[in-house]
Amino acid sequence: MSQVKSKSDANPPLQYSQVEESTKFKELMQEKKRFIIPLTVFFLLFYFSLPILASYTTILNNPAIGSITWVWILAIAQFVMTWTLCILYVKKAARFDQKADEILSEYKGGRSK
Repeated sequence: MSQVKSKSDANPPLQYSQVEESTKFKELMQEKKRFIIPLTVFFLLFYFSLPILASYTTILNNPAIGSITWVWILAIAQFVMTWTLCILYVKKAARFDQKADEILSEYKGGRSK
C-alpha cells in the first residue's frame, strides 16, 4: 500500500506567530504606523477645524475671494483633502500589500499567495 500525502502534508499550515515575530514583519508594521498615524491626525485636525472654527469664531465669515467666505474655501478644501488622502493611501497600501506578500511567501516555502 503506497502512502499518499494529503494536501495538508504537502502544504503545512502557516505559523503566523513566526511571521509576527520576524524582523521584516515588524519593520512593515512600523512603516505602516509611521504612515497611518500622522495621516490620521492630520485628517482629524483638518476635518474638525471647520465645525470648530465655524461654531466658536467668526474668522471664517470674512470674505476670501469676492463674496465667497473662508468657510466655503475650507469646506471645498476638505473634499480635496479627503480625495488626496484616499489616493495616497491606496498607492501606499499597494506597497504594503506587496511587502506583506513577500514576507508570507518566505514562510510558505517560496510560494506567493
